[in-house]
Amino acid sequence: MHAMTDDELLHYARQILLTDVDIEGQEHLRQSHVVVLGLGGLGSPLALYLGAAGVGRLTLIDGDRVDPTNLHRQIIHSQATVSEYKVLSAKARIASINPWVRVETRAEHATLDNLADVLPTVDVIADCTDRFATRFMANRLALQYQRPLVSAAALGVEGQITTIDPRQPDQPCYACLVPDVPEVEATCAETGVLGPVVGLLGTMQAIEVIGLLLGWPDRLVGRLTRFSAKQMQWQSFRYRKDPQCTVCGSAAKL
Repeated sequence: MHAMTDDELLHYARQILLTDVDIEGQEHLRQSHVVVLGLGGLGSPLALYLGAAGVGRLTLIDGDRVDPTNLHRQIIHSQATVSEYKVLSAKARIASINPWVRVETRAEHATLDNLADVLPTVDVIADCTDRFATRFMANRLALQYQRPLVSAAALGVEGQITTIDPRQPDQPCYACLVPDVPEVEATCAETGVLGPVVGLLGTMQAIEVIGLLLGWPDRLVGRLTRFSAKQMQWQSFRYRKDPQCTVCGSAAKL
């Protein structure tokens, strides 16, 4: 990879000033690869901030097209990109901010098949989808490929975020936290969502991904952090590895 140009260094100047990043960390971000599952309310700020921060390679996966009802919260898209595939809309927006990152797109929903060739080169998985089935699939793939997974969710005026890191075998996986897919699954299309709530959680995901890439300590592994907009309150809970977990424990079917 070529050395950073003067224009690139200027783009990252305020970030490089941070002792927690500096030029070495910026170069590490530049050589990193993150896969983003979903370019909706969570994936919008996440992809924008990762791209702006200089994560060198982003793979965006989402099969949906931009709809007018998305725009109050999915800020990576615009009126001009309504009806376009979200991944293409997002790619163009990231390029307008930071043309030095490589953005790959897959206009399809995440599946075992279309992730199998991506994950071996990925450093972090960011799950920004709104379906439990995808979260469980991402969790299994994270364990299979030994890749950290940052998972967030938001609905109504509340949201939550946690990190799964299979590189730490004593730490829990997503199935330790949520053992089964709920029988009734609500989405924002059915119950609504406050735009800034998903924006906040997506931004938190971006911070967590950057922290993982840079090796910062005290990540959200084994810790669920919840936010309530109505009470304007954060709460954090520890959860443990389940020895009988069907994904990472003694009952595992992997």
